Amino acid sequence: MPATAVLQALPQPILVLDDDRHIQFANYAAEAFFGASLSMLTRQKLDDLIAFGSPIISLVETVVQRRAPMNEYRVRIGSSRFGDERIADVFASPISDTDGRTTLLIQERTMSDKIDRQMVSRGAARSVTGLAAMLAHEIKNPLSGIRGAAQLLEQSVPSDEVPLARLIRDETDRIVGLIDRVEVFGDERPVEREPINIHVILDRVKLLARNGVARGITFSEEYDPSLPPVLGNRDQLIQVFLNLIKNASEALERTHKPEIKLYTAFRPGIRISVAGVAERISLPLEIVIEDNGPGVPPDTLPFLFDPFVTTKTNGSGLGLALVAKIIGDHGGVIDCESRPGRTRFRILLPVASEAFHTPAQTIREGSAR
Repeated sequence: MPATAVLQALPQPILVLDDDRHIQFANYAAEAFFGASLSMLTRQKLDDLIAFGSPIISLVETVVQRRAPMNEYRVRIGSSRFGDERIADVFASPISDTDGRTTLLIQERTMSDKIDRQMVSRGAARSVTGLAAMLAHEIKNPLSGIRGAAQLLEQSVPSDEVPLARLIRDETDRIVGLIDRVEVFGDERPVEREPINIHVILDRVKLLARNGVARGITFSEEYDPSLPPVLGNRDQLIQVFLNLIKNASEALERTHKPEIKLYTAFRPGIRISVAGVAERISLPLEIVIEDNGPGVPPDTLPFLFDPFVTTKTNGSGLGLALVAKIIGDHGGVIDCESRPGRTRFRILLPVASEAFHTPAQTIREGSAR
């Protein structure tokens, strides 16, 4: 088998450079990574693709001088070919001791890091669940007494003190509601699922949002009509997308010409390992909800799906944690990319045929190893 065919089959971007860092070869993954064809890439130097001062340039220079392989981990890659910086592990190696050429392999860290963060978020959610299950009964009983006493006080205190009694009752109800929401994370009962056309779900959510939380906001869609079905629960998926659109709508309150875009696509390539299954599960179904709001604060973004993390003044921080749990229960992953003027929530889900062959416990956990 020709070496070129092997390189083309690899999912990681690979470049072959001469001793002056001119690009001599790029595989298909490199073309997709840089958004340029092979003929265009081979007319450029690596310096033309990578932002000035990148450690990748000095890495290649060192490899050429020492004629020994070297690696750089968690490198920020900026390029004129794509807008956002990407984080990747970079591996450079000389082709031979006498040949001046160097191979450069790029392993993007974005998705793996986000999956790892979701595993941490789910672990945190389970910890919150265990605490809630242990304390819920003990907390709710005295809260019932406090609420009852507050109601009696409303009838007996002077009129100017009635608002204080109502405040006690309302705050008690808020605490009980918070406990009820946290307890949802501990619900591990099997859920009825069936093959579902995700576009039917999105159309339903869009109808609900236009007549409710997203009234006055412009919607646009870019759907792949040939998308296969996902094995899911209709009500839970509606809850997920309605929650995401509600969050987007609230973020757009002060935005001129607010707009929410919905995308679906088939994206083969993302595969994860799950407990109890020998084969890796593919997540080719991509659903994106994008808004043109102010964006998520950078210091909050890595922890967005953790329980009790919120950017809202009166938010509980459980909405996105519940969204991540439901998507995880469906065997998928969710991530968020945000900058001022564009925030994208991307959900990756397995197709129904793969989900049918996954044990129920594995689908519930949806854990990546």
